[in-house]
Amino acid sequence: MADKMIHYRLRCNADHEFEAWFQNSAVFEQHAECGFLSCPDCGSSNIMRAPMAPAMHTTEENRTMIKKENQSLQQQRQVLSQAAILKQQLIGLRRKIEQNCDNVGERFADEARKIYYGDSESRGIYGDTTPQEREALFDEGIEVGTIPWLRDDS
Repeated sequence: MADKMIHYRLRCNADHEFEAWFQNSAVFEQHAECGFLSCPDCGSSNIMRAPMAPAMHTTEENRTMIKKENQSLQQQRQVLSQAAILKQQLIGLRRKIEQNCDNVGERFADEARKIYYGDSESRGIYGDTTPQEREALFDEGIEVGTIPWLRDDS
């Protein structure tokens, strides 16, 4: 008679997921504590069990529910993927601005006015303003924009 095995989905501390089979949960715990397990992607030995759906008999209602949950998860993954792309684009925009424009800091509103009225050379600038300063610039017809200034963590 063949021994029964337990199937686990595992995750390392870098969020890589993989699967493995064990004789029982005690064997898994022992292997994890002793560092015998390692991630096939990064080699980390900091391994834990990842959540798994239990095996169940499905009815048509369950299949429909699972399909909807999978669609929802897929939509969430798409949103997260789009957010990551947008973040990288904003970081790229910040780099371009920093490379091609002058940082005038808190003098932004004054410098924008000088450029607009011809009292200073026309050039790209960036810096800080208060909401009131931005409103005053807008009232004078001076177009300025605000972008999220994301840190470049790379």
